[in-house]
Amino acid sequence: MPLQIFNTTRRNIDEARLAEAVRLVVSEEGGSVGSIEAIYCGNKMIRRINRDFLGHDYATDTITFGYNESGEVEGEFYISLDVIDSNAKCFGATFDDELLRVTIHSALHLMGHDDETPELRAAMSRREDRYMEQLRH
Repeated sequence: MPLQIFNTTRRNIDEARLAEAVRLVVSEEGGSVGSIEAIYCGNKMIRRINRDFLGHDYATDTITFGYNESGEVEGEFYISLDVIDSNAKCFGATFDDELLRVTIHSALHLMGHDDETPELRAAMSRREDRYMEQLRH
C-alpha cells in the first residue's frame, strides 16, 4: 500500500493533485513513499482524533502521525475539510489552495519537519510556498 487517499466527506476534492503534492514533498525532501494514508474528513472525526491521541478537545486543520523507521516514509495524516473551508475564508485563499497548502504541510511533518517555534514555523512556511509554486499548473 503506497499512498492512499481517503475522502470521508461528501465534498469533492482533487485527489490526484493532492497525491502529486505528497509524492513531490516526500521525494524532494529525500524520502520515498512507503505506506502513507491521507484521510480528508470533517470536524467531528478530527476533533475525536485530537482529543483521543493528543488530549486537545477541538477541531484543527491537520494531525499527522509518522511511523518512519526505515528509508521509506510511512504514516498517516488527517485533514479537516471544515477547518480548511473556514481558514480559506479567513486567509482570503481559495479552498483548493488552502487544502493543497495543508496537504504539503502534513507531508512535511511526515518528513520530520516541525513548526513548534516561530523560527521553525517560518522555515516550514517557506517550504510550503516553494512547493505551492512547483505545483501551480
